[in-house]
Amino acid sequence: MKTLLYITVNSKPEHSSACKSVGRVFVNEFKAKYPDYEINEFDLYDISIPKLKCQYFNQQSSLVDVNDSSLSKAETETLNRIIELAQEFKAADFYVFAVPLWNMLFPSPLKEYLDCVIQNDITVKVSPDKITGLLSDKKRIAVYIQSSGGPVPWIIEGKVSHGTTYIKDILKFIGITEYYEILVDKTGYTEKEQQKAIDKGIKQVKTLVKKL
Repeated sequence: MKTLLYITVNSKPEHSSACKSVGRVFVNEFKAKYPDYEINEFDLYDISIPKLKCQYFNQQSSLVDVNDSSLSKAETETLNRIIELAQEFKAADFYVFAVPLWNMLFPSPLKEYLDCVIQNDITVKVSPDKITGLLSDKKRIAVYIQSSGGPVPWIIEGKVSHGTTYIKDILKFIGITEYYEILVDKTGYTEKEQQKAIDKGIKQVKTLVKKL
């Protein structure tokens, strides 16, 4: 069975979050079209994301063996968690991120998560002269849904919204080249403004799911 990872990065409940509201519509529309997919969803504010400390790596930028006797029980558990996150990400076929734009980027848990899943011999291959992404071994698709209070004009998007450019580049780096964005911008300060932005995002969702 194929798997869709639905990754949200917002501590707000879904009904209060523009990106989560649009993300939920995407997941529901996608599931209706592709009922054979298993949906695995989580919010990065709610799960354990390890801090990447030096004792978890050897000199080749690879994770140490989980049976390394120098590791404490807690460190071994953390190392296993890093491997679990990386393997889970690699096993998926479709990725949907629902993320707010904060200070020209995304919330920090997303960067911590990506640092965990990008590991040598799992999602990348590190050699002396290059790093190769390993996720081009099968068809994978990613959709990045981003909400923002103000408009993000395409002509200056790369200057004010580093989240979208980073995500697109890092996914391409590890081998995921089919990438789509849904920008839920102009959420404003009132419920009316937010709902208008959500409705616009939902229209984009429906158009995209038809194309997939």
